[in-house]
Amino acid sequence: MISPVDSQTLANLVGQAMVQDDQCARAHGIILEEIGPGRARMTMAVRPDMANSHGICHGGMIFTLADACFAYACNSYNHVTVAAGCDIVFPNPARLGDILTAVAEEKHLKGRSGVYDVAVSTQDGTMVGLFRGHSRRIQGAVLGG
Repeated sequence: MISPVDSQTLANLVGQAMVQDDQCARAHGIILEEIGPGRARMTMAVRPDMANSHGICHGGMIFTLADACFAYACNSYNHVTVAAGCDIVFPNPARLGDILTAVAEEKHLKGRSGVYDVAVSTQDGTMVGLFRGHSRRIQGAVLGG
């Protein structure tokens, strides 16, 4: 018989499994720093190939980091969960060489639906992205599913 694990251990195991198969995060240098039930923290360095024509970080790259962090947070319970919708604002630009940190926090979870906020900031605390994601649990489990 398999013994049950606590929610933090489960989140850690889910995070490890997701990292192994997350080709998008790997390609963009996105690193999982921390995960817990309904939360996650990830980092990404802004590289030259992430710059737009104005020489600043493309908003799509900030979105990708926020969306990845959102995904890890809402899958942390070991239920396969996907985005149902999201939006983002960019209060300040991110620049080449910045180290961005995304922090996702669950704000509401009921049944198969959830709401998560993700704040993306630079190494000096400048806010560069505010993301809100709506999740929907579908069939399956991340681990053994």
